[in-house]
Amino acid sequence: MSLHPHVIAPVPEETARVARAAFPKGHPYMTFRDVLGTIFQDEDFAPLFPAWGHPGLPPWRLALVTIMQFRENLADRQAAEAVRARIDWKYLLSLELTDPGFDFSVLSEFRDRLLAGSAAELLLDKLLERCRALGLLKARGQQRTDSTHVLAAIRVLNRLELVAETLRAALNAVATVAPDWLQAMTPLAWYERYSRRIEESRLPQDKTAREAYGQMVGEDGFYLLDALEAPDAPREAQELPILESLRRTWQRHYERTARDPVTMGVSPAYQVRFKASRELPPATEGIESPYDAEARYRHKRDTQWTGYMVHVSETCEPTTPHLLTHVHTTPATVHEAQCTEPIQQALIDKDIPPREHLVDAAYISSELLVHSRDDQGIALRGPTRPSQGWQTQVEGAYTLEQFTVDWSQQQVHCPQGHLSVAWWEHGGGQGSRPIIVAFDKHTCGPCPVRSCCTRAKHTGRRLRLPPQDQYEALQAAQTWSASEEGQQLYKRRAGVEGTLSQGVRAFGLRRTRYWGVAKTHVQHVAIAAAINIDRLVAWLDERPRAQTRLSRFAALAPAAALNPGEAAA
Repeated sequence: MSLHPHVIAPVPEETARVARAAFPKGHPYMTFRDVLGTIFQDEDFAPLFPAWGHPGLPPWRLALVTIMQFRENLADRQAAEAVRARIDWKYLLSLELTDPGFDFSVLSEFRDRLLAGSAAELLLDKLLERCRALGLLKARGQQRTDSTHVLAAIRVLNRLELVAETLRAALNAVATVAPDWLQAMTPLAWYERYSRRIEESRLPQDKTAREAYGQMVGEDGFYLLDALEAPDAPREAQELPILESLRRTWQRHYERTARDPVTMGVSPAYQVRFKASRELPPATEGIESPYDAEARYRHKRDTQWTGYMVHVSETCEPTTPHLLTHVHTTPATVHEAQCTEPIQQALIDKDIPPREHLVDAAYISSELLVHSRDDQGIALRGPTRPSQGWQTQVEGAYTLEQFTVDWSQQQVHCPQGHLSVAWWEHGGGQGSRPIIVAFDKHTCGPCPVRSCCTRAKHTGRRLRLPPQDQYEALQAAQTWSASEEGQQLYKRRAGVEGTLSQGVRAFGLRRTRYWGVAKTHVQHVAIAAAINIDRLVAWLDERPRAQTRLSRFAALAPAAALNPGEAAA
């Protein structure tokens, strides 16, 4: 299917007349079209289409339909029906009232083209470019970032269900490309075990029986993998992506060893053991479903989920609409601090870097403070994470912040006035290396406050310091956070939590429709553009921003009831 760009026609007269009669007080899509135009041009998507073939539908329309689809949380069929039936959609898309629309499958094909061409960001970036041209978005302002969890579009499985369903999914995939070969090598018992989805089966309840079942599934999986590695195995079956998931799952959950020489005559020549849960590698290496190999399990405070994380960045200037500037989608196991640098780099690439970047403590480290300031030209603002160690959990104990560092002399003064006796860089390789500072054990031993400083039995107190530039950046950040100016400015970061709530409640941000990070990211980009459309229309209509809701009963409470700590003070 080819692309033949053409000039976008204005809204047909009859469509405009009927739409204005139907919506005498206006409509968000009509306001958006009248003020911001169509945003996209066919030329924006030209690299995604070949130069020959049957002419396809105008991609500028498909891009707008994709955004509106996620704005209203519609399925592909529902979105295609809206194009055919709704006047407001026809107005935005410059369609005649009699236009029959298109088949719903066109939308998934368009998303696939965006993925293949790495062009999903166009859905948001073109809207931001238009906002910059209208003066509604400026670089070097204030922006804020926060994240929320995203549930994968899978059924969460326990370990027995996971291994058995992974083998069943592999058998179905092989049966699609090499049915004759699979039928010839499959034991009859497999048809009983793996013909239906595993959750529909009644798995053993007894611990011994469950272990035996897990071992049996493991032996079956190794049998299939060995058969597929044989020279006579069909090549198309060997190249199936599901087999990599099968191998990784078996590597994580099973151990296969050669049998004792005395029993080598027994078939097979190896024994399989279903590992205990405590023996499993970290969750970052674990596939949680054969159907979405990128979804990961994570436990964060009181929340547990399997899926992804989405990081949302938005402007927070009081004199302009608060627009989402970037969304960053990762597997759930990627920590927030690993996302700070790529988020800032993306904003720089879009030519809308912030002057101040407001984030919570999870996005901040001493190294990131220096990198943001020196390499990105961005002031990273937010509370810093407390130093590690038991001292931070015990009242009155001496934490790192209570020691005085003399960088020129490479010495540290403890709160009791004693000097350190050793100073050296720890570790090797590339990048910054932490500094280890040690105090004399003969000084720390008789110290009257030793119990508040160290629990080491045979050495004195030891400190782990970042390099000087990072240490000073961390100290400056802590000073800023404690200042009145810092506390007042940081209050603006809380607004991004309202954005996440809006995305979750009205746009389906927390549940992905698709398998994999890439497709989930397309959904998040479209949702970000949809939220921006709502906010732009509200700004153009001069509707004030909503305040935080407070129930009528809560509004009756005196200040002391809502702030018991202050009342006690």
